[in-house]
Amino acid sequence: MSDPSPLVAFSSALADLTATTAASVVAVEGPRTVASGFVWRPGLVLSAEEALAEEGEFAVVLPGGTRRPARLVGRDPSTDVALLRVDSDLPQPARLDARTVSVGALALAVGAHAGSSLASLGVIARAGGPWRSLRGGEIDAHVELGLRPRFEAQGSLVVDMEGRGLGMLVQGPRRRALVIPSATLERVGPILERHGRVPRGYLGLGLQPVRIDAQGGRGVMVMSVDSGGPGDTCGVRQGDVIVSWGGEPVTGVRDLLRGLGPGSVGRAIVVGVRRGGQPLELTLTIGERPAA
Repeated sequence: MSDPSPLVAFSSALADLTATTAASVVAVEGPRTVASGFVWRPGLVLSAEEALAEEGEFAVVLPGGTRRPARLVGRDPSTDVALLRVDSDLPQPARLDARTVSVGALALAVGAHAGSSLASLGVIARAGGPWRSLRGGEIDAHVELGLRPRFEAQGSLVVDMEGRGLGMLVQGPRRRALVIPSATLERVGPILERHGRVPRGYLGLGLQPVRIDAQGGRGVMVMSVDSGGPGDTCGVRQGDVIVSWGGEPVTGVRDLLRGLGPGSVGRAIVVGVRRGGQPLELTLTIGERPAA
């Protein structure tokens, strides 16, 4: 009997990789939503936060169709990561790998729906460095796949051709297939397990970028001040223009947002402002953003 053609051999290998990956993948059912997820640690499942309902009862459907009740441990909208706990035996945890990926390499997204597997094959269309999501989350790498995910495939496990877990599939703007990389999952997951959410910095200020001189200098104008918030407590007033943050120039709102990550809460920062054209320095202690 002749050897199979390279295409047939590749197809067979891809089916085997899908089956192996699917052993750690589950469907996640909420009161109004269905998504995918995968076993991260014993008893714990990661899924796509945006694909899950805000409240209600959850369940996971294991490979083969067995349904288990699950409860939401925590969620972080800024990184699109949700963590659920299942108080019964789960399949083996996925093998995550934080290595760098390359544009043009193949990647396989494996999800689940009603006990059956979902699979999508695509190339890595973009691979860049760390970035900040539209909701302010710090994502360790910008990875985009050249495919259009089904809604219920959000939360799928994305693997390379050697079966190493690259991260979790989510749906980005204009239905782009984005990957929340393994490094981000391994950083955010333990925080959600301990605290239920990711604490982030809070200034209590409404801000807007503004030009401050004819030479093109820029700053950030304070449009509103939350009563009792960190900005109010340190003396920031509506109409102040923030021109420096911790001694570094401020040219836009993003310069401030970058300093409001999970480790910023409680940190005191010297803020340089212009008030009525006069320079002033204030010491602001970053608060914790209230729960939504």
